[in-house]
Amino acid sequence: MARRLIQLALGLFLYGFAIAMMLRGALGASPWDVLSQGVVLRSGLNFAVVTIAIGALVLLLWIPIRQKPGIGTVANVLLIGPSIEVGLWMLPQTEALWARILLLAGGLAVLAIATGLYIGARFGPGPRDGLMTGIHRRTGLPIWVVRTSIEVIVLAVGWLLGGTVGVGTLAFALLIGPMVGVTLPLLRVPGGPAVAAGAPATTAPRRTVAAPASPAPVAQPSEIQEAGSTPAHPTPKTPRGGAIS
Repeated sequence: MARRLIQLALGLFLYGFAIAMMLRGALGASPWDVLSQGVVLRSGLNFAVVTIAIGALVLLLWIPIRQKPGIGTVANVLLIGPSIEVGLWMLPQTEALWARILLLAGGLAVLAIATGLYIGARFGPGPRDGLMTGIHRRTGLPIWVVRTSIEVIVLAVGWLLGGTVGVGTLAFALLIGPMVGVTLPLLRVPGGPAVAAGAPATTAPRRTVAAPASPAPVAQPSEIQEAGSTPAHPTPKTPRGGAIS
């Protein structure tokens, strides 16, 4: 348990730091970060407050689809925003294109590692992933349709609010899936299968050993006759003192 909690906290901190790297690169970010960036520009609030607020609002959308949050879900909402602020404070702004490309590439790599860490801790998905899987479970729509629809809407709203859409957004869409496919198996904590938030936990069925069947009792001739049947090969009765004619 201790290892899982440490891995969860480390993964969420690195996740926020990776977002800060991509934001400092200013070449485009993920759809949800474009939305957060747009809200920050319009409201004047810092990234921590906006990220926590958006995460909490998304979590409220779990109620009608009957999703249940886990420890990792709540931690995701509370910790990623402050870690973004720490990253923005530590990383200076730069105009050099080569530095911005390095920040984008490094941000994607750190994000993939961070995702493997926090999901691999097996404490449940983040609010955005839980919304996607919950809608998929309730509607039966293919998960790629649900995810694409959500992210297109989020990206459009963020862009209209002034968020940066660019090559980083495209790189995120194309690369983060395969990259997490590599990091998650490597960083997943050994144990039972991870249970997504809102999904009922299952246990392995008990294996029962059937008792050996007792041999069927052999019916006695008297019992067969009482049941109204006749012997398979009836023996003819010989009259006393004479042969059969």
